[in-house]
Amino acid sequence: MRKVIVKCKLKNRDEFEQKLSDIDLDFSQVYWQHDRIYVPRNYKPHANFPRLIMRTEMRAVDKPAKYSFILKRHIEDSGVDIAEETIIKDYETLVNIILQLGFKPIAEVSRRRQDLRMGEGNFIFLDKVEGKSGYYAKIESELVSTDSIGAARRDLENTFKTLGESNFIKNAYFEI
Repeated sequence: MRKVIVKCKLKNRDEFEQKLSDIDLDFSQVYWQHDRIYVPRNYKPHANFPRLIMRTEMRAVDKPAKYSFILKRHIEDSGVDIAEETIIKDYETLVNIILQLGFKPIAEVSRRRQDLRMGEGNFIFLDKVEGKSGYYAKIESELVSTDSIGAARRDLENTFKTLGESNFIKNAYFEI
């Protein structure tokens, strides 16, 4: 799946959430995610290399965790992210496969997250990243083949600006 992602460090989380609530858009309950990020041994930032992510997600303490494997690639020239996610049952076996394929662990990121669906293929995520000050918001928009990448990115940035936010961040959480 191809998507455009725009991320922003929020000035004030409560004001941001209130602005969305004022137009009848409300975030989900808070849930927890933990990502272990793996990269090829010859990894260089901003060089279109793939990242493999092993994600653990807990939506409620009385329900089992969800484990997923994510292949993610950011194509620098176009600004598009390509991501494929697969639910897995045997976390440990897949980690061993990743290591045997020559990938190495580079970072771990834990966050408390809320999400909000804005129409078909558009999501806003509100994140509190462990070890980082403040809150972050991220808008993801799935692209269809006829979508203009530049126009999609401008639309997402304008959405943030309409909500009073403009502190855009280009890096992944583990790179901040």
